[in-house]
Amino acid sequence: MLKEFKAFILKGNVIDLSTGVIIGAAYTGIVTAFTKGIVEPILALPGGGPSPKLTIPIKETMIAVAKLGADGKPVMENGKAVMETVKKIIELDLGVIIGAVISFLITAAVVFFVIVKPINKLMAMTKKKEAEAPPPAPAADIALLTEIRDLLKK
Repeated sequence: MLKEFKAFILKGNVIDLSTGVIIGAAYTGIVTAFTKGIVEPILALPGGGPSPKLTIPIKETMIAVAKLGADGKPVMENGKAVMETVKKIIELDLGVIIGAVISFLITAAVVFFVIVKPINKLMAMTKKKEAEAPPPAPAADIALLTEIRDLLKK
């Protein structure tokens, strides 16, 4: 079972996956900063807001909420909160989705060019050296038997 586990751990897929997770976690801050600092403002240009407001409204509903006073606390009347009706629009936020896709692509590019590409090159060099290496010399008794066989053929 241990041999099987070792073979599983040393498979390329497990190493690639774990590397991707580690690097992805390490670059989260950089990717988030890039997305918030550069991508979101560019996406916000058509919407005019500080964050990408690329939304598609789905449904408009009216909901009851507690009325808030100037201090931010609910206004109370006879021990009960005063309620008011507000319009709520349920919408798909495409800006968040686009930002997440761009973050993913940046992370994938970093992982590919910083880890996967160099490791693939290293593996190719290792295989090339293994292919170029001469096979090990046969044992003395095997060499003797091969020589006897060749002499008998002649």
